[in-house]
Amino acid sequence: MVRPLIQALYRQPRKQVAPTLGSSAVATFRDRLRGWLVTPEEDGYDTARRVWNGRIDRRPALIAYCANEPDVVSAVRFARECELLTAVRSGGHGCAGAAVCDDGLVIDLSLMKAIEMDAPGRAARAQAGVLWSELDRATQASGLAVPGGTDSEVGIAGLTLGGGNGWLMGLYGATCDNLLAAEVVLADGRSVSTSDAENPDLFWALRGGGGNFGIVTSFRYRLHSVGPTVIGGAVLYAYKDARQVLRGFREFAPTAPDALTVYACLIYDQAQPVVAIAACYAGPLDNAATAVAPLRSWGTIVADQLRPMSYLELQSLFDAARPAGRYAAMRSNFMANLPDEAIEVLIDRCSATPSPLSAVIVEHCHGAIARVAPGRHRVWAAQQPLPSGNPRVLGRRRPQRSQFALGHRLFRRNASVRCRRSLCQFARRGREFPGS
Repeated sequence: MVRPLIQALYRQPRKQVAPTLGSSAVATFRDRLRGWLVTPEEDGYDTARRVWNGRIDRRPALIAYCANEPDVVSAVRFARECELLTAVRSGGHGCAGAAVCDDGLVIDLSLMKAIEMDAPGRAARAQAGVLWSELDRATQASGLAVPGGTDSEVGIAGLTLGGGNGWLMGLYGATCDNLLAAEVVLADGRSVSTSDAENPDLFWALRGGGGNFGIVTSFRYRLHSVGPTVIGGAVLYAYKDARQVLRGFREFAPTAPDALTVYACLIYDQAQPVVAIAACYAGPLDNAATAVAPLRSWGTIVADQLRPMSYLELQSLFDAARPAGRYAAMRSNFMANLPDEAIEVLIDRCSATPSPLSAVIVEHCHGAIARVAPGRHRVWAAQQPLPSGNPRVLGRRRPQRSQFALGHRLFRRNASVRCRRSLCQFARRGREFPGS
């Protein structure tokens, strides 16, 4: 039963469509937009087609900068009428480059920046073009936050629809766990609202289902008290102690309090390999020293950068390590544990990497993000230990692993929602549609 379903979802024809676009159709589409349209002949096209990952070099036939939801509806209808390959871009930060396509239409949401705060009700609504730095500034003004990631330049749309793990996941879960409602434009151009009470199947699928269900134009989030001061940064250890540091991390991570999130990173600092224990403690500051003390006990420390800082500073602390324009490749996998054999492989491969820009990051998902209610679906709820992974990262060419990561029952439910929403009819790749 699974094989025909996989084939239906992932074997989509690729068409060269750019030559079929008539100037009158493009002109009519341009007139409908409150935003603007960029074509290959116009100044600014080369800049407009770029995304965060410099190795992505795709040339869409059209780039539509949408100013509001009606613009998105017009773009979707135009794409259907012209049978255009379609990609959606909000932050454009996705490593796979799914936010841009060759010879098709890029629906760009970056102009849609409205944020509405309801601090007394602990909720916020944000349009899909908002970046995490913008949402964080708006929410922290009231001492609140939406659990996000670890990079302030990422768009809220891609992270939310991909699941969303970050510094607050132990306390408050994944970003998608804190999604209360969304506005979605479907493939037929209809705009629908979705929540636990309205279109609940679509709402279930949006929270980590891998994409291709519709274009989300706005998100309503649950807010939590955070900061304004947290303990953040990293403790850097000598690479010669990498084994004992990673073993210390392995033993400590399952016992960490929910308020403390810890990553083990094999990176280069001033051309020298080091092991960085990156952390965020967002609990009561009276308990901070005791909570983070073990992070300084695993070997020879070459730099101690763990200190009190604002939550806003922490959110942008590592942005400089991931500048736009670099040629980036990324792979991810879920592991049930971190055995000695895996530690040896990580240490050996990282020390042999040809580029000091390479990094290995081991993220421990604990606390609220790991407490998944029965029947609740998100990318972190994989029932299988290894190999599995984020189905959004695995992509269309690895359907068996996507099915394995979600589990058979959840994969079939995910596929059922996808087919009912009919987005496979004109989106080239299943992972393209949510934006990034």
